[in-house]
Amino acid sequence: MTFRLKITLCMVGLLSVLFGIGGSLLVALSFQSSLEQEQEAAYGAYQMVIGTLTVVDDVNGSLSDDDIARTLKQLTEQNRNGWTFLRLATAENTLYEHGASPHSRHFGTYPEAGTCTIRYETPASGEHAVVLSGALETSGETLYLDMTRDVSALIEARDAQQQTFQQVFLLMVVLCALLSYTVARVLTVPLVDLSRTSRSIAAGRLSSRANIASRDEIGRVARDFNEMADALESTIAELEDAAERQNLFTGSFAHEVKTPMTSIIGYADLIQKQALEPDELTEAARYIFTEGKRLESLSGKLLDLLVLHGQSIALAPASPASIVEELTGRLAPIYAEQGIALVCECEEGTCLLEADLVASLLVNLCDNARKAMDEAGGTLSVRVVMAPDGCRIAIGDTGRGIPPEALAHLTEAFYRVDKSRSRSQGGVGLGLALCREIVALHNGSMRFASSVGKGTIVTVWLKGGAA
Repeated sequence: MTFRLKITLCMVGLLSVLFGIGGSLLVALSFQSSLEQEQEAAYGAYQMVIGTLTVVDDVNGSLSDDDIARTLKQLTEQNRNGWTFLRLATAENTLYEHGASPHSRHFGTYPEAGTCTIRYETPASGEHAVVLSGALETSGETLYLDMTRDVSALIEARDAQQQTFQQVFLLMVVLCALLSYTVARVLTVPLVDLSRTSRSIAAGRLSSRANIASRDEIGRVARDFNEMADALESTIAELEDAAERQNLFTGSFAHEVKTPMTSIIGYADLIQKQALEPDELTEAARYIFTEGKRLESLSGKLLDLLVLHGQSIALAPASPASIVEELTGRLAPIYAEQGIALVCECEEGTCLLEADLVASLLVNLCDNARKAMDEAGGTLSVRVVMAPDGCRIAIGDTGRGIPPEALAHLTEAFYRVDKSRSRSQGGVGLGLALCREIVALHNGSMRFASSVGKGTIVTVWLKGGAA
């Protein structure tokens, strides 16, 4: 059963109960009030007859049958609407009777003198009446008076009211059903839109959103639903991106392993199957050694990545200037042989660092800068500036530079700007990915600024905190 139909049935049921009980009670109370008025009118007529007979008896001293008949006949003519049946009798016989009796009163049972009983009767003839029976003492004799007042018109009016109420009730039920369904339809349109949107999202159309602008509870639910859909779409996009990066990483890793392994297996097979000259044997051994070192470097950096990813480290007070000066002191003679001048400019101070990881970070960045130099050499500069929450390290070179389209991919595992040149220089494409993890462990960031043909500056912010 739909929610619209449930609302409609609830509203119709509620109206039926309330309107039915209220209308029926109103008709019943109206009828009861009218019936009481008829009984009061009948009792007033009864009192008039009794009073008249008493007065006549007091005036004449005693009432004869003719006096009684004449007096009651005059009262009947004067009060044609007061009663429909009147009878005065003794215990043995009837003294006066007017009209046909519509009730079946048993005259063997009489009330006490000076009392009166009033009752409502519905005889088999279909006439409805208020019946009064009383007794009075006149001239030492007890007389019994029966009077009937027809209330059939009152019953017909009640029946007409009930019929009118039933017709109005049915009309109200129909109108309530139509209005309730219309209101329910208007109220549930946003829910239908939400349902349609959720099915669309479930079918894979993640950009679908609910178009509900109301400010009521349903509008808030729609806004929350859209926010949930935004978060879901973002999460799925991140998962897809992570899966794509994982696939690229797996493919690149397989390719990086396959290339040196092919060389090693090929030269080893050549040594095994053929008798080589000493210089050929030396060349084969050199290739095997070189490719083996590439595999060793690849496995070492890959292990570092796996160890560092998602881990936390203990930071301790350290001097970035000391780390840089010690590193550049070791690298300067080596770089000088390649025509590269290593310039160091450091601001003194301490901050919270992991010294070994920072040293590894600098080694990788300087090595990348060295590889970017041409054979003619160039200048590699390292500058350290202290900050309130850590330090800033900038490594600049005068090398080939990096194309703008490659800047966004530099920290991806196995990514190389120039694949052929990187392979010839022994690179595996994991250095900057490792740098990214080290910077992240220090709550920092890394930015690349480069110009093709002029050089590159890598700026690293390490925000481990002040010492």
